Parts: sequence; C-alpha cells; structure tokens
Amino acid sequence: MDIEHRQEHWQRAYQVKTEQEVSWYQDSPEPSLSLVAAVAAWPVPPVIDIGGGTSHLVDHLVKRGFRNVAVLDVSSAALAKAQARLGASASAVDWIAADITTWAPTRLYEVWHDRATFHFMTTEGDRSAYLARLRQALAPGGHAIIATFALDGPEQCSGLPVMRYDPASLADLFGPEFMLLSSQRHLHHTPSGAVQPFQFSVFKRWSVKS
Repeated sequence: MDIEHRQEHWQRAYQVKTEQEVSWYQDSPEPSLSLVAAVAAWPVPPVIDIGGGTSHLVDHLVKRGFRNVAVLDVSSAALAKAQARLGASASAVDWIAADITTWAPTRLYEVWHDRATFHFMTTEGDRSAYLARLRQALAPGGHAIIATFALDGPEQCSGLPVMRYDPASLADLFGPEFMLLSSQRHLHHTPSGAVQPFQFSVFKRWSVKS
C-alpha cells in the first residue's frame, strides 16, 4: 500500500468508528504502560508513541508526570480525537501527523513505543524505512518497545495484511544494534469479544550503527 492510500485508509477508519469500536481499543493500555514505566529511568525522558492514534497511553503518561511525550500517527483524524479527549492537557504533548516511513525526526527519544504499527510494514521497503527512522530517532542507550501480532495472531487487521512475529524473528530483523532485553505474550480482547495474541518485545539500542 502506498503512502497516500495508507493515509486514506486510516483516516477513514478513525472517521467512521468511535475509539471504542475499533478492534485495537484498550481502556487500560497494558502492558504498554508498565513497559514504558519500567524503562523510563529518569523523571521526564522523551517518549514517542508510534501509531498512537487514539490510544489512551498518552493520557496515562501525562497523568504520571511525563512531560516529553510525542504521539505520531498517519491519521490526523485520530490525533484530533485524542487531543479533544485530553482537553487542556493536550498542549503538553507533541502531536505528529506523519507516515512513519517518510517522517523526518527532529530530535532524539529515550523510549520508542509501537503497539501494532510495525506489523503493517509488509514490504521490505517499508520495513527498511521504518528501521531507518528508528535509528534516526532513538538515542543510544534508549529502549524500543515493539508489539506485533504473535505467530498465532490474526493475518489481517482493519482489512489490511500484517506480518506476524515472535521475539526471535523480530530481533533478527532489527539486527545486532538492538539487544532484546525481554519479551512477553499478551492476549488482547477486542470490543467485539475476539482474542488476539500479541507479542511485546523490549530492545535496548546499545550502539550507533556505523
């Protein structure tokens, strides 16, 4: 899917459904929140939520005192909904409407969180572009939390094909620059009652690729 059609797809997805109707909705953003809190070693580390959409992760981070939070999504409609939900607190967040494969980072982040964006990168070109942005934006010593459908998870989401991973295959793809620290399986219960197996992997960027 090219960038224009990807943007159109996600704009439509967020325009025609409420946030509680989309399959990826979580009232409590776990295990994402616990994983971010575990690797955020100092009070206000720069955190970016990739493909954050209308996720409630940003709400919880702001409430916990995080003051350097960014949310990136290809859908401006999703970001607008999240900003409206946060109200005055939205001004404390950097909202970035961009496609992850073409985004130009302007700063470094200590924590990169991605729940279910990377698994939509189904072509080698998109995966390479994503990883290039990860290397540009994640500080050495920083952590990347990557959640995808597990190997026994769905083959599609929102009508689009996805790639499924286990921690080992994800680590192979990310390469030796990123050290796999931990992983866990998570069963997500969608609003419709379906159960989707996810894997959450936590990586540390231990060096800068030459």
